[in-house]
Amino acid sequence: MPLMGSLYVGSSGLQTSQNALNTTAHNLSNVDTPGYTRQQVQLSGKSYLKLSTNPKAVNNRQTGLGVTYSRVKYVRDYFLDQTYRKESGRSMFYEVSTGVLEQIESQLGEMNGEAFQTTIEDFWTSIEELAKDPASSVTQGLLVQRASEFIERAGAVYDGLASYQDNLNAQIKQQVDKINKYGKQLIALNESIRAIEAGGIEHANDLQDARNKILDELSQLANVSYDYDMYGSVWVKVEGVDFVRGDMCYEIGLDVDETTGFYTPFWPTNAKYYTKADGTKAYNIDGAEVFDLTRPISTDLNTDIGGLKAMLHARGDHRADYTDLDVNSCSQRKLDALGITKDQYNKNPEYYGKKYYDTFISDSVLMNIQGEFDQMIHNVVTKINGILAKAAGVQTGDLTIVNEDGTTETLTGVSYCTADPDGYMRDGQGIPLQLFTKGTTAGYTKVTGTDGKEYFVYNEEEPLQTEYLYTVKNLEVNPLLMQEPAKLGFRLPDGSEDQDTVNAMKAAFEEKAYTLNPNVKKATTFIDYYTDMVHQVGNTGFAFRGIYENQESALESIESSRQQVVGVSSDEELSNMIKFQNAYNASSRYINVISEMLEHIISTLGV
Repeated sequence: MPLMGSLYVGSSGLQTSQNALNTTAHNLSNVDTPGYTRQQVQLSGKSYLKLSTNPKAVNNRQTGLGVTYSRVKYVRDYFLDQTYRKESGRSMFYEVSTGVLEQIESQLGEMNGEAFQTTIEDFWTSIEELAKDPASSVTQGLLVQRASEFIERAGAVYDGLASYQDNLNAQIKQQVDKINKYGKQLIALNESIRAIEAGGIEHANDLQDARNKILDELSQLANVSYDYDMYGSVWVKVEGVDFVRGDMCYEIGLDVDETTGFYTPFWPTNAKYYTKADGTKAYNIDGAEVFDLTRPISTDLNTDIGGLKAMLHARGDHRADYTDLDVNSCSQRKLDALGITKDQYNKNPEYYGKKYYDTFISDSVLMNIQGEFDQMIHNVVTKINGILAKAAGVQTGDLTIVNEDGTTETLTGVSYCTADPDGYMRDGQGIPLQLFTKGTTAGYTKVTGTDGKEYFVYNEEEPLQTEYLYTVKNLEVNPLLMQEPAKLGFRLPDGSEDQDTVNAMKAAFEEKAYTLNPNVKKATTFIDYYTDMVHQVGNTGFAFRGIYENQESALESIESSRQQVVGVSSDEELSNMIKFQNAYNASSRYINVISEMLEHIISTLGV
């Protein structure tokens, strides 16, 4: 090769080594950068010049033009990426679920430094003290005071659960906004990567790192699948529905429940518009929801992936009460959810009640606890009120009454009593005394019988109308008894103490007749009910914590394997730096030798 041509060979060595050193330095400077993929230098020889052809020789006479820096290799393992992202989403699901249970356990365990269990025990103690001296105004006053504390603190616990439910609701909106933001960023990155790599010379490795980091984070929020088109753009599906495709990002919408304010993520492209009564347009999201929360949580079904889904499961879709757990309560919410009529439900309440609970309540940690807690309060309240009603002479049967329009009507199987202002356990109007009353509706309604007498009929709870329910949010201690606890009296018309009624109240706390939910068969007392509920939360949290820790271990193993492919090894890069530095020095010395030879020839020829 001519000496002048040899300079080009040396120059290519210098340039290639310098570029390789720059790539190595880039790797070292990003050794701790999250999501960075190490870049590998790939060198190749330039084309050869053919000097002559000799058919008898093994090879033609040719000379090389040096080395070229062909590309920076971007190494990732598609399988490991897919596995990591899927397991990352599953790990986040159980991390969120564990955190929710810990918050609920905190709500149930302490209330302003005092466990709610203490409040129940204090109420129980006041009944025990009342049993010792029923006619004492002191024990009666203690009973009313403890009942008031019981209702007040029950309301505080329920409010705490509801507040955390609202907190999760706000987080759901934030996570949906984050997903939509990621979608827009992926569209922008796709466009930038296509623009850079269109010529086939440059590679947008750093932009691809940014895109892969977004995919990692997106996979923690929902069940994500993705693929690449022929131009290198990534297409993403969320829960099996197109989210990023081509140059379009199909953003997730949020439907707001007018009653609860709860957000439901849905696909606007799959929803239908309808016109409301006020003329405004709204979405009908039936069938367009992003997440199908009716499917059971299962690893086999891949329904336990994504932190956002875990939040939606935990929050539920409404504030639960005891009717959600009571199979005999046929609420409109149950009928709508199950898509059946009231008659159908009443024909097999146990089947439909359990089906509703298993499908719509059991997987929601907050709704489950709200329902169980409200059921406990409801059982205590209605049991105590029922005992007092029996003492006041309330009986169950048929009663024929005269309506305001003069027509008669027979009330079947109602609880009623005569209006006797001077009767035992009555207030000044003759209404049976209730220790606990509803805040929105009266406990009894005054009617006139066909015999001309006035009666008070008990207003039965109506699941279709929440204002008729004895729930935590609709309870208070009888204002009359708050002012005058001695109204209870517990002294019969003959002057003797009503020990039977007090003993019945005491026995109510010792009776094992209550279960946590339709799936629990163990019967328990009022005192043990709350303890079992707290233990249930703790056991569920322990189970979720175990799954989460196992998932984290598996995820760390997958990430370790992935880092062996994409991670930067400082030792390896320093070794490469020495190698490329030596190559640079060798090219430099090679050029110096050629330069000296040229100088010698020129100087000699010039003499």
